Amino acid sequence: MSFFSRYLPFVAAMALVVVASNVLVQFPMQGSVGGLALADILTWGAFTYPFAFLVTDLANRRYGPAVARRIVFVGFTLAVACSIVIPPLLFKAGLIEFEIAANRLVRIAAASGAAFLTAQLLDVTVFNWLRRQSWWRAPIFGTLVGSVFDTVVFFSVAFSVAFAFVGPGDSFALEQAPLMGAFPVETMRWISWAFGDLSVKLIIAVFALIPYRLIAARWMQPAPVPAGT
Repeated sequence: MSFFSRYLPFVAAMALVVVASNVLVQFPMQGSVGGLALADILTWGAFTYPFAFLVTDLANRRYGPAVARRIVFVGFTLAVACSIVIPPLLFKAGLIEFEIAANRLVRIAAASGAAFLTAQLLDVTVFNWLRRQSWWRAPIFGTLVGSVFDTVVFFSVAFSVAFAFVGPGDSFALEQAPLMGAFPVETMRWISWAFGDLSVKLIIAVFALIPYRLIAARWMQPAPVPAGT
């Protein structure tokens, strides 16, 4: 049995989460809570990407760090390719409202790829280091470290003017707005998105412990990994 077919559920879940997040990160939330404009602090991608850490942690728990790293690399390759191909298809099908320029898609894919590899491989390393400790420490601290690096790398590469050489920026993201939509200090909107994104990731990480614990409880020990996988 090949690596791809054996670990297909993990690879498919990883690719699905990342592709969905790469599309949704380009859509700020609309509406307001009190006087707080949600578009100034959050994109929809903040609610999907944290589940990539759940997939990584489950793969690590089930098959160990070596296989988890391979799943990350394969999932990354599929996700980056799909992130360039799928959005135009969604636009043509009328499922998203605007067409994303090709060079903008490349920049989002580059940001996603750099952030994904950094964060997920860190998550695998930290998780494996702590896996012999209490059950909650490994996924929590692995996700914490990975989430911080993921947010910094992704939003910097995707939106910062310092990375304009990668592709065109997003004018709405570069506009000045109150920090986190509430503080008197103004900064570029993408910085508030980064803080909002990290906050949501950490909140979801806590709730993700529930499915992690329920699934991992069925695996009393890591599954054997066939030679050559």
